Amino acid sequence: MEANPSGGFGAQRAALVNALREKGIRDEQVLLAIGAVPRERFVLPENSDVAYEDIALPFVEGQTVSQPFTVAYQTELLELQPGMRVLEIGTGSGYQAAVLAQLSVSVYSIERIRALFDRLAGAGLGEFFPNVTFLYGDGNEGYPPAAPFDRILLTAAATAVPETLLRQLAPDGMLLAPIGAHGASQEMTRFEKDSRGNITEREFGSFRFVPLIRGAN
Repeated sequence: MEANPSGGFGAQRAALVNALREKGIRDEQVLLAIGAVPRERFVLPENSDVAYEDIALPFVEGQTVSQPFTVAYQTELLELQPGMRVLEIGTGSGYQAAVLAQLSVSVYSIERIRALFDRLAGAGLGEFFPNVTFLYGDGNEGYPPAAPFDRILLTAAATAVPETLLRQLAPDGMLLAPIGAHGASQEMTRFEKDSRGNITEREFGSFRFVPLIRGAN
């Protein structure tokens, strides 16, 4: 783990890691990654006192900072291995990307909202992103220059996975996305591509995410 969490929240961070373990997160590398990233740096200042409660928190531009369990669960489901190339659709606060970055993978993270992209660039959080490339644009289009990706993670809900993203998934790769209509719960779905390009799907429970929107602004 490369991050050095800021002081003052160590006990809360450790308690969160223990709580996630009790809730079923089993991958110790994922738990170490959660423990290495100071979530208080990724939430609004007025919410820093509740940064280590296992709840989603409001963010700017109508977005949210995902619940730590959701971040840990998604990361665990990706079954990451060092050296993998990962595409994240929806940077948001950058917290999920920071957790991914602790796992020795190369991350490409796309944000469609310019204000969020610029906010993160000026937030002074570079130490938590040693192997992350941030991109501004429409996540539905993926990022062909760096494709194929071993893993693709959608952090917003889609009614169906864009074919463009499935085409950018490497053989034996996985794409994880909350699938379902906005305003209702979505099913966390893992799309697995075999060596011949065939896709199979598995569902891993219900969640609620903001919608995946086309275009950039």
